[in-house]
Amino acid sequence: MHPIIRLVNRNLTISLNPGFLIWQIIFPLIYIFVAGFAYTSLIKEVPFGSKDLAYPAFLASGMIGFNIMNSTLVSGIIIWNDRRHGMFEQIMSGPFTRAHYILSNIVTVGIVGLISATLIAFVGYPVFFNSIEFSFFTIPMIVFAAITGSILFGSIASIISTRIHSSEGFNVIINTSFLFFAFVSTAFYPAEGAPEPLASVFYVNPLTYLVDVVRAGIFGNITDFIIIEMGVLVVLASILFVVATKLLTRLDF
Repeated sequence: MHPIIRLVNRNLTISLNPGFLIWQIIFPLIYIFVAGFAYTSLIKEVPFGSKDLAYPAFLASGMIGFNIMNSTLVSGIIIWNDRRHGMFEQIMSGPFTRAHYILSNIVTVGIVGLISATLIAFVGYPVFFNSIEFSFFTIPMIVFAAITGSILFGSIASIISTRIHSSEGFNVIINTSFLFFAFVSTAFYPAEGAPEPLASVFYVNPLTYLVDVVRAGIFGNITDFIIIEMGVLVVLASILFVVATKLLTRLDF
């Protein structure tokens, strides 16, 4: 078996436990079916391109992007735990290289991101099925978002895990960073109508681009701006992946 496949199997075995999978479903369910329908008394419809979406549909589609991002925490956690418990040295004593280790983490977050996106798409389908406009590009766009988003946010989690030396610092920084990404984005509410400079900050946040691409695929609203957002995701994911790789290759475990 190829070394990368062996490491990916190891990563998935320790990551995809029942608790993780339940959390990946229960947490979005609370937002979609509790917050989503509770807020309909305040938010009737949300504009998205040429459409007006019911808020539960808007939120359910946003939770797909949110869960892709949230699932990539496994990358930082794997690296952190390997550093903390001396697993990296044990892995390197086998037929593995640092390149195998890095690539296996990226493949792992890509798989976990796809699984997470699929789970939430099925969970949220009853909420947004009335507004869905499937096309030839729907599935490819969701897969594109899952893969690029996983690489992008997985790289961020990896970078944080390589720069922080204390368990408390790691937990505080990674959770604070991902909370910022989650709530200063279009995952939960649109940028239109938000006061400045908040509306502008939304578009500094890569999760906004990820969520917009997912929604464009689901609701058939593929515009020139969406194409630009897809390009931005590719560029950011590539840059952060290179940075994370360089830090990991130089890291003294």
